[in-house]
Amino acid sequence: MPRVAVALSCTAEVMGELERLARSRSGEVRLAERARIVLACLRGKRNDQVAREIGVRPNTVGQWRRRFAEHGLAGLRDQPRPGKPAKYGAALRDRILAQLELPPPAGLASWDGGSLAQALGVSDDAVWRALRKEGIQLRRHRTWCVSTDPEFAAKAADVIGLYLNPPHNALVLSVDEKPSIQALERTRGYVQTSSGKIVQGLKSTYKRHGTVNLFAALEVATGVIRGKTTQTKKRADFQAFMDEVVAEQPADRQIHVILDNLNTHKKNDDWLAAHPNVTFHFTPTSASWLNQVEIWFGIFQRKTLNNASFSSVEQLTQAIHDFTAAYNDKATPFVWRKREVRGTQLRNTIVDL
Repeated sequence: MPRVAVALSCTAEVMGELERLARSRSGEVRLAERARIVLACLRGKRNDQVAREIGVRPNTVGQWRRRFAEHGLAGLRDQPRPGKPAKYGAALRDRILAQLELPPPAGLASWDGGSLAQALGVSDDAVWRALRKEGIQLRRHRTWCVSTDPEFAAKAADVIGLYLNPPHNALVLSVDEKPSIQALERTRGYVQTSSGKIVQGLKSTYKRHGTVNLFAALEVATGVIRGKTTQTKKRADFQAFMDEVVAEQPADRQIHVILDNLNTHKKNDDWLAAHPNVTFHFTPTSASWLNQVEIWFGIFQRKTLNNASFSSVEQLTQAIHDFTAAYNDKATPFVWRKREVRGTQLRNTIVDL
């Protein structure tokens, strides 16, 4: 006696989902095929008829007819398979993390995948899989600077307050210097690598033509830079630069200058006494990143100095002046987004494993 196929029925919502799956071009091909099988069965067709239309075996149609009847849409998806038992489990992860806390083998500065595998008696692949799963990248590193200034919070609040709420009609400047910029001359151009890529090429040897120092004052409200190049970086040079900056302002205008703790920025009491409208604000110790002019120095380094070639100090100096002038034509203020400085700036920012 022939077997009777399982009768199927579904709601309009399920029917709509089956039709969507059957038409899908971005989903799994096998899932679309199973949806077409079920749709044909729902239309009252026999298993052998559905098999001929879709190009599968009748027992395949019967399998998905039964799965849909028992489990609905969920029955069309593959059930999880146990697979091969894991050779290394959570115990290996714990062993790797514990090993990373121990000193590396003699002669190595730090652990790598090979040395970890050898120390634990496992394969390199097993070690790297565990490291990737934990997000551990042994060859990448970060540096950090821990401020030990006991007045960190008060000094940081003073500086950030000038950024977010500057005094009315006052000028706020971020001032610092970039010392000993080298005028290096080296052959450069474009070269083709063995992979066919075109990259910038720099000859490994170069000529030194001397150095120059750059003093810079960033006007926080506008982003405009005032710069001066010098051959020395003494306190007298700093004061001469500040004389030029202050001379451009009305004598009664209050000027607030944000500085780091370089020795040339300190012990300027006589100069400050001669300029009562100027107030110095110092960033906390080891926290010069609070000074916005450091952002501009980073831009200047990337655009003017990296991969550059200068045949003389004069050419380097001209490049500095040219970049500053071009930058000021489109200068905009930096937006200070860090409204409060948290403990991550005071403590180690690397999370313990």
